[in-house]
Formats: sequence, C-alpha cells, structure tokens
Amino acid sequence: MRLIFAIAAFAVTLISLNTAQAVADDRYGKQKVVYHINYEGGEDAKAYRGALRNIQNHINAVGRDNIEVKVVLHGNGVSLLQDAKTNEKLQSDVTSLKSQQVAFSVCKNTLVGRNISYENDLFEVFEEDIVPSGVAELSYLQQQGYTYIKP
Repeated sequence: MRLIFAIAAFAVTLISLNTAQAVADDRYGKQKVVYHINYEGGEDAKAYRGALRNIQNHINAVGRDNIEVKVVLHGNGVSLLQDAKTNEKLQSDVTSLKSQQVAFSVCKNTLVGRNISYENDLFEVFEEDIVPSGVAELSYLQQQGYTYIKP
C-alpha cells in the first residue's frame, strides 16, 4: 500500500512540474533577449553575479527551449570576464550560462581602448565573441527583435 501511495505521489509531482512548465510556456512563449552590462561589478563582483543570476532566473522561468539569450559587455562590463579569470564563482556562473547557449559578446572598441587582450585577459572569450562595437551591437540586436534588458 505504501508503494502505491509513493508511486501516486511521484506521479502527481511529475504532472505538477509538467503543468507548471506548460503554464510558463503558454504565458511567456518564445523570447529573444539581450542583456546589457557596462558597469563595474563592485565588491566580490556582486553586481555581476546578480546580473548572471537574473539571466539564469529568466531562463528558468521561460524554459531553455523557449529563449535565446545574448549578453553584450562593453566599457566597465568587460571586467566581468576579466574578474572571472580569478573568481571561481564568476567562472562557474559564466560556464553554466554558456552551457545553456547564452552568448557573451565583447566590444572590440573597449578592448582596443583599454589595451585588453581577449586571449590573455578574459575568461573563455574567443575571436567569434568579439563584436566591433558594444552599443552598435545592442541596437542591431534590438532591430532583430531582441528585447533589451539592463539588470
């Protein structure tokens, strides 16, 4: 009898989870968003970690299959990936988001103006992650239907 109750409880849990995801899918639909980060992270990179947490919460709410996320970093925001070179929490956050197909774009103008090497100074940045201008990229993505978010 206990086994039957345990199976029934498990089934109800699965149905509830599927129903909750279906409600989120119906409510939010498909989304394309661009997160804009151009500020300092502050003590212990608290602002950066908060922004990355917002992105993860957004993915969780909408569903991985229903969202396309890009993060554009320029100016002081590029420090997020500089700090991640030595900050294991940031590394973990960035790696987790990248494993969910979140794309991080880095402004070439910032790199050149601040003499930053993406190969040596930034965490997990490759040539294809560099965009000519962070602000121009934000405008371009909005023209492509991305919703602009500044956490």
